[in-house]
Amino acid sequence: MAKRIVISDESVNCYGTWISTAGMDISQYERNPVLLWMHWRGVIIGCIKDVKKEEGRVTGEPWFDEVREESKQAKAQWEKGTLRMASANVDVLEYSDAPELIKPGQYRATVTRSKLTEVSMVDIGGNDNALPLILNADGKELKLAAGEESESLPLLINNQKSDEKMDFKAIALKLGLPETATEKEILSTIEVLLGYKTANEQLRKEKEEIRLAGITTAVENAINERRITAEKKNHFVELGKKVGLETLKMTFEAMTPAQKPTDVIRLSGGNSASGEWKKLSDVPADKIMELRTNDKATYMKLYKAEYGVDCPNY
Repeated sequence: MAKRIVISDESVNCYGTWISTAGMDISQYERNPVLLWMHWRGVIIGCIKDVKKEEGRVTGEPWFDEVREESKQAKAQWEKGTLRMASANVDVLEYSDAPELIKPGQYRATVTRSKLTEVSMVDIGGNDNALPLILNADGKELKLAAGEESESLPLLINNQKSDEKMDFKAIALKLGLPETATEKEILSTIEVLLGYKTANEQLRKEKEEIRLAGITTAVENAINERRITAEKKNHFVELGKKVGLETLKMTFEAMTPAQKPTDVIRLSGGNSASGEWKKLSDVPADKIMELRTNDKATYMKLYKAEYGVDCPNY
């Protein structure tokens, strides 16, 4: 007895639908029972004999004409048992989203009326094969992969609602709410969390601004103390961002301030214009910081002469 092959059955395929066997018209195919190789038009490898609809399935007997190399190869592999699957092309004539027709795992409408147009021998077929369903109206391929939209064979609304409920449950648990939380409770919790996020972002921004101000001040002080040059300001500001304010201050403290020749003369007891200054206001504005840094004793003396009180120690 020749081996028969399943052309179509009523199980849910990988595209989320199933095809009614009773509603499939095979009369036209019986008049031209062409057997193709991998749905390639023009690559005819034989025909399907004794096509039958019985027990919810459409079956037939593959016959290979051995004219083409593909046909010879397919016959040899069919007889060896390594080629065992077929895949059908059908025109979708009618579909239904009636609840009583929905099967477990189904998420697209049920094909209630169709027309068998072609059968192919394939390496992976049936529910696992990328089976194209052709519309009778416009002859365009329906893309029945998950996530694809199709007005011709739409997603089931009931299944979409079920998915949304599952999503709400997962979201509620993620937010620390009971799985029975309502949509209103979930949205309220999200609003609170978004408020916290905004507040935290503002605090982070303010903290960063304060940190940058401290680093900039430390760098400017180092410039005034002649520990670094003004040209290096940006370099040390970026360094401070990386190592932090305290480490930057320690770095500056380890640096020896640069001295001018006049500073060396003053420190060695040589003549200085400071002898002509009677009080702090006599000191030129551009010399005050220099005097304060390099000649503390004179600065404190002039300070007292200016204000009548001892200069605070620094």
